[in-house]
Amino acid sequence: MAEALRDEILAARLPAGRHVTVKEIAEQYGVSATPVREALVDLSAQGLIDMEHHRGFQVHRFTPDDFRSMIEARALIVDGIFRCATDRLLQAATPAALTSVRRRADEAERASRAGDLDILIGYDLRFWHELGCLVGNPYISDLLDRVRVQCWAFAVPYLRRAGDLKGQLWSGHNDLVDAVDRHDAAAAQRIIQEYNEHALSLLDEARPAH
Repeated sequence: MAEALRDEILAARLPAGRHVTVKEIAEQYGVSATPVREALVDLSAQGLIDMEHHRGFQVHRFTPDDFRSMIEARALIVDGIFRCATDRLLQAATPAALTSVRRRADEAERASRAGDLDILIGYDLRFWHELGCLVGNPYISDLLDRVRVQCWAFAVPYLRRAGDLKGQLWSGHNDLVDAVDRHDAAAAQRIIQEYNEHALSLLDEARPAH
């Protein structure tokens, strides 16, 4: 239930600021109130839903400043992986271990170039999750998952309003895998920096002028 609602938020079908009730969602999905309430509490812990006293729940509204802070946090987490956990990551990144990561990278890149957000988001989240898991520290991978989901939750409405995204979205997944496969931490860090700069510039282009 939590995954289904998270996907609705990431697809902007549950837009930021939308008020929802347990009854409404339970009726929509044909389930009892208990799993819906548990799912909403779970999403609240992930920062995607706000619990409102006596009013139910509201989809969290992230601001551009929030997004910039997310990018900074994301950069610090990934930079920490390549600075402090490089040995563990590179030891775990055997050709066999990278096979699945490469599959995710291929699909994410294909969706990125086509400008297909719905497909991209799923593969992009799986790609980063599997890459983060190679470090062997579940706290790091969980933190990265949380920040990446929040980044997408904020960015999707802006990107959808931007129109045709074909060729506009970051598609360096395989470049990053190649750097990890070569045990080239410096190249990986450079790719990550370029990725973060791309995310911020794309947001600036997508946001309407005031």
